[in-house]
Amino acid sequence: MTVSNNQSTDTVAEGTGSIEVNLLGYLETRTKKSWDPDLDLFAAGGLSSLFAMELVVHLEKTFGITIGGADLRLDNFRTVKLMGELVRRLQGSSAGAGGE
Repeated sequence: MTVSNNQSTDTVAEGTGSIEVNLLGYLETRTKKSWDPDLDLFAAGGLSSLFAMELVVHLEKTFGITIGGADLRLDNFRTVKLMGELVRRLQGSSAGAGGE
């Protein structure tokens, strides 16, 4: 039941951590465009609601989390940075909320 990840340091939360790097790579592969971690992907025309659901599946499979209920809000998926924050929060929840 333990999820092995190397994002245990809090420094990842501020910069572009490995979660964000993974997401940027995924987005670039799927859209053939480069994206900024702070860019609103929906406003920029980078995501449709269908592609957002594909992103949910990608996040769940890649990072061993479950996204449901209130976490499925559009605002959690607007930017790569927000998605990274969501993943870290959910990873912390499933690990028993250890830490800050």
